[in-house]
Amino acid sequence: MSNQAPNQARVIPLRPHEPAPHLPEPQVPAPKEPLWRDLVGDVLRRERLVQERTLKDVADAARISMPYLSEVERGRKEASSEVLAAAAHALGLDLGDLLSLAGDELSQRRNRRQGRVTSPYNGQLSLVAA
Repeated sequence: MSNQAPNQARVIPLRPHEPAPHLPEPQVPAPKEPLWRDLVGDVLRRERLVQERTLKDVADAARISMPYLSEVERGRKEASSEVLAAAAHALGLDLGDLLSLAGDELSQRRNRRQGRVTSPYNGQLSLVAA
């Protein structure tokens, strides 16, 4: 007979308990640089929304398809300079303005990653006459 109390299971270990091996801490990858098409698309969309214009309105004015402009705004398509110029002109911007604003957006994102506080571009380009 056994010395165990009734209704208690007897545990037989199948292998000895070994502590888990020390695993190195997972390395957090550095944040990826944003893609240029994402930056340009963000600027186009922000400017369109500030002007309270529809995707269809801007696409028609730029003479590009609405689905294509939507994909450009979402950073899904790498638009040619001709398409970007047409979209910018439809919004009242020059291509240089669009690219400059995208460059500013890139700087803003870099500053945020580095913990610097800056004021983001939120649409409506203000031009100062020289």
